Amino acid sequence: MRKVPRTVRMRLTLLYGTLFTVSGAVLLAITFLLVQRNAVFKVRVPCFDKAAEDCAFRLPGTPLESADSVRAWREQQTQTQAQEFLVQAGIALAIMLVVSLLLGWFVAGRVLRPLRTMTTTVQHISARNVHERLALTGPRDELKDLADTVDGLLGRLETALDAQKRFVANAAHELRTPLTLERALLEETLTERRPTLEAFRATFERILTISDQQGSLLESLLTLAISERGLDGRAPVDLAALTEQVLATRPETPAGGPEPPAGGPRLYPRIAPAATAGDPALVERLVANLVDNAIRYNVPGGSVDVATGTRDGQAVVSVSNTGPVVPPEQVARLLEPFQRLDRSARGDGHHGLGLSIAHAIAIAHGGTLSAVPRQDGGLVVQAAFPAADS
Repeated sequence: MRKVPRTVRMRLTLLYGTLFTVSGAVLLAITFLLVQRNAVFKVRVPCFDKAAEDCAFRLPGTPLESADSVRAWREQQTQTQAQEFLVQAGIALAIMLVVSLLLGWFVAGRVLRPLRTMTTTVQHISARNVHERLALTGPRDELKDLADTVDGLLGRLETALDAQKRFVANAAHELRTPLTLERALLEETLTERRPTLEAFRATFERILTISDQQGSLLESLLTLAISERGLDGRAPVDLAALTEQVLATRPETPAGGPEPPAGGPRLYPRIAPAATAGDPALVERLVANLVDNAIRYNVPGGSVDVATGTRDGQAVVSVSNTGPVVPPEQVARLLEPFQRLDRSARGDGHHGLGLSIAHAIAIAHGGTLSAVPRQDGGLVVQAAFPAADS
């Protein structure tokens, strides 16, 4: 097997040397051809005729020869000088080849020095010091672009790791709270001297409620993980049909009357065709989360506007509700997992995953999810997906 050098520096050095050798040999051949063609080699012809005026030098005691013999002697001398020229030029080419290899090794080292620096820095970066950057200085060239690209990648990794740490911490807290409450309920029941059947029943009912909340939390976490992983396949999705299905299952939807039941918020659907492609189950979950959030975080006698349609080449579903005033600087935080406007609200069975799941589903479908606070309270949340091809 042919042995290939493993280092880029050695390969560049051999490449420089090969290019110099080939170009030197070609230059030598062209020079030799030009020399022969223009008769640069001058041969001093001995003079056999005393009367000759173009005599270069005289060989004493040389007999007179014919013109043919003089021509043959001239050609022999020319060939001898040409061979000496080739030998001397070859020696010079060999010397310069060694010099070119040394210079190539040096130049390759200088060119690859920033790359070695970047490699060393990246090797020392881990989860503990992912905040470090290459910060390569110098002119804007390919190596500078590569360093900036790696710095951008490290920045995105740092953001993802921070989000993962916050997610794990929040998830652990959300799961630990109901477990602690379950243990406290069981210990309270067991420490009673004479527990009654009603006490056991009440404790078990509360534990069942807490278990249902834990199951809902785990299901939400699984949906969030699936959404962030991406889609395995795409199928035609009709946002209008999915939104109608979601609204039909909500008890707050008025059934033949203008007033919503139990004083809940009034729903105002404006459904228009909106076709896209993706996972129908995930898109339905997105619409359900937006509608549930709009209903849950509302005011008595409030309203919820649900609209679908196609705008600017995108399939859009928009949900707007009345509710508490949301500060604009808090909107971005609400799209993160386990984030709610009222952080003190605990034990209500809601974990602040509705908007974060909707956001992850929209991103997985190549769309966007935006939230804008209303001046008189509430939010306008809009999910936009790439429209399906006609």
